[in-house]
Amino acid sequence: MADHTIPAPPLPTLIDIGINLTHDSYAADRAAVLARAQAAGVAQLVVTGATCAGSAEALELAAAHPGVLYATAGVHPHHATELDSAALEALARLAHAPAVVAVGECGLDYFRNHSPPAVQRQAFERQLELAQQLGKPVFLHQREAHDDFLALLRTHATHWRGVAHCFTGHLQELEGYLALGLHIGVTGWICDERRGKHLLDVVRAIPRERLLLETDGPYLLPRDLVPRPATRRNEPAYLPHIAATVARARGESLADLAAHSTRAARALFGLQYAESLDAEDNATH
Repeated sequence: MADHTIPAPPLPTLIDIGINLTHDSYAADRAAVLARAQAAGVAQLVVTGATCAGSAEALELAAAHPGVLYATAGVHPHHATELDSAALEALARLAHAPAVVAVGECGLDYFRNHSPPAVQRQAFERQLELAQQLGKPVFLHQREAHDDFLALLRTHATHWRGVAHCFTGHLQELEGYLALGLHIGVTGWICDERRGKHLLDVVRAIPRERLLLETDGPYLLPRDLVPRPATRRNEPAYLPHIAATVARARGESLADLAAHSTRAARALFGLQYAESLDAEDNATH
């Protein structure tokens, strides 16, 4: 008897531009996390480095999964006091690696102030200068430091490209970032009816060529997942859920959103196609 089963449509290709895959919560099942991501259509992932040691681990992971995983190398503002001259030299060596596609996570965080603001600003400026030297984009963090953040970015405005990672702000903040040429990273914060409802309107103002998607796992598990996962750990397999929320807010199809956000991520970070995961998409470009 002939099989008249209608095949499922191919999954849209997505890129998770910010995943803390070196986090301890993934240590026991990292391979399974990656397998679930691939099964969900997440073809490539950028592993975030937030310290020198964490950046080295991110690069090691990327080297073990060429064409699928990439890395950033940077020092988060929480760890700014660690970025002395020796650490900066070590960071520069890491950032030279081809699999490292951005300098960061770097920026300013006055909400926690784990490092003094003046030290944060110095560490941020050093990393902007490193990105300029390498010709690589910056992966940016900002919390409760908008004015100082923009001022430092403007100082180096002709020398960098980058993404405002995990954007949770309002329209005025978005407009400031767009004026500086930044891409915008949207996370599962948009799925939070308590804190992220405003983003449903704000994301409509992000140009197609500047919109990127990320989980920021293991953090920011989308609150509206059904069924609710057994743990609060976020992972890349949930990126299609975030993408669907963003697509509805923008009045786009999921396929359209996936296509333009993937193109934007590959253009910003210079990602090569992951052949094993993305052959059909590669053939259409």
